[in-house]
Amino acid sequence: MSKITLDTSFEQPDLFLSARPAEAWLAGVDEAGRGPLAGPVFAAAVILDPGHPIAGLDDSKKLSPSRREELALQIREYALGWAVASATVEEIDRMNILQATFLAMERACRSLQRTPRMILVDGNRLPRRLSAPARAIVGGDAREPAISAASILAKTSRDAYCLELHARYPHYAFDQHKGYGTALHLASLEAFGPCLAHRRNFAPVRTWYEVHSTRESM
Repeated sequence: MSKITLDTSFEQPDLFLSARPAEAWLAGVDEAGRGPLAGPVFAAAVILDPGHPIAGLDDSKKLSPSRREELALQIREYALGWAVASATVEEIDRMNILQATFLAMERACRSLQRTPRMILVDGNRLPRRLSAPARAIVGGDAREPAISAASILAKTSRDAYCLELHARYPHYAFDQHKGYGTALHLASLEAFGPCLAHRRNFAPVRTWYEVHSTRESM
């Protein structure tokens, strides 16, 4: 499978960095796509501008798709810095989903042109190779605005990737289920078998290979 990796960063020019309050150097980090059966896992890192708060930031799962897109535009425009990165299906299969998620988070943080003084990560565990001191916050995507912003960028970026997958593999309906193990996705998997975007180590996909390998050996 050809690798499609979204890895972008943006930094607003600032001639008065020394005047920025300490909150300006907090980066929020979150992921999107740990649970799906297909596609990369995405992560985003965001440094918000305390002087330009963005109203309505929340856990991306609590927002409608249209609201997520609206907020994503504002985050990209007004944040002091942001980055989105991913870990590929091959990396997920090789190292497991948790370590691949940490890898995507590390890539996102390294892509920030401005090094934060503190990194706030959603969840209860931290990647080992972050670029600054870090703290894990359970439910941080609903409690910390910078993590909320990261969750929105990670989610909208992964959703956009799923539309690319749908264009490549329309019979799987990735535009509808986004790779999650819905009844529609499982039915498509049974009917057509896995494609190159599927994660071979995830149970329904792994089971498909095991069943068909057994049939071929009989």
